[in-house]
Amino acid sequence: MAKYNGHASWAQWNVSLWINNDEGLYRSALRTIALAKTKDKGAVWFMRELEKMGLTHTPDGARYTKTAIRNAMIGL
Repeated sequence: MAKYNGHASWAQWNVSLWINNDEGLYRSALRTIALAKTKDKGAVWFMRELEKMGLTHTPDGARYTKTAIRNAMIGL
């Protein structure tokens, strides 16, 4: 599998870039992980929160998926 800046794909890298570099998204992800207790559950909850806000894609066009969000949360 090809890697993109250490991620499995451009989309996963882009989602990680936005979650980890946008202060609002970052803080929201941290809160969600703390409430969910696991990063898997937190990724699902965070994706649902993004969808409620009308955010299904990053500003660059990468889709917020459970897998991409979970991978972005690895370092959180």
